[in-house]
Amino acid sequence: MVCVVRRGELTEAAWAAIEPLLPVTDGRGRQWRDHRQVLNGILWRLRTGAPWRDVPERYGPWQTCYERWKRWDGDGTWARLLEAVQVKDDAVGNIEWRFSIDSTVARTHQHAAGAQKGDPTGDDRQSDPSDGQSGQGAGQAIGRSRGGLTTKAHVIVEGRGLPMAMLVTAGNVHDSTVFEQLMQAVRVPRPGGGRPRTTPEVLLADKAYSARRIRSYLRARGIKACIPQPADQQAHRKRKGSKGGRPPTFDPVLYQRRNLIERCFNRLKQFRAIATRFDKLASRYRSGLLLASLILWLRELSDTP
Repeated sequence: MVCVVRRGELTEAAWAAIEPLLPVTDGRGRQWRDHRQVLNGILWRLRTGAPWRDVPERYGPWQTCYERWKRWDGDGTWARLLEAVQVKDDAVGNIEWRFSIDSTVARTHQHAAGAQKGDPTGDDRQSDPSDGQSGQGAGQAIGRSRGGLTTKAHVIVEGRGLPMAMLVTAGNVHDSTVFEQLMQAVRVPRPGGGRPRTTPEVLLADKAYSARRIRSYLRARGIKACIPQPADQQAHRKRKGSKGGRPPTFDPVLYQRRNLIERCFNRLKQFRAIATRFDKLASRYRSGLLLASLILWLRELSDTP
């Protein structure tokens, strides 16, 4: 029987890559409903941004799609799937350890408001670098900025423009304040054991990350920084004369590669539930980022001979 793949659904190559990684039973000894059918339903909702109740019947009951989405958000399955494909690609030397870091803002739909304050899956708890959420800003990572209520996604991509790590904050949180937390989220285990790889060779970032604290952090870990210095920092250093020290090294040719992260944001925001946040919980919105990132990785793996 030939499986008809509709637009936006998992291709045969993508399905072959992740099928072995999916759980066989639901933890209570019962078989899951067909994983591929349900995953395609979740992807349909992520791509269109439609309410869960509008998921087409060909993907099964919408309640099944939502419960699978909710359950795998809670147990970390989405993050493990993304990590697994990263490990697979790194094992054959495909990951380019020349990273770029930046953030993008998403407007928050009115349906995203109203989550219970202090929810343990939200943003009102203490920050944990491993969970991809920052305790800064309003609850559930919704903040008020010039564009209204917004959420900000902070992302690190490798040298091909594929996401390595991400976290979610309120839209009015400055990029530099969560830099260390985002860097600590980079973790690629070694298939043969040993310490996971966590540090790139080079990090490209825009002027928002030009802070002494950030440059010291990178220097202490042997990471080459390619970050332009803002005009006010340059003027301040010149006013101090010889006491201002030498300007930080900057490679303008290498910096041109930073456009990869902007292109990554464009690809992620082709999923409408990423471009506009509809989820009440910050963890659910981040799960959408993880799944969209997984699809980008699977597309790359599909092209790998």
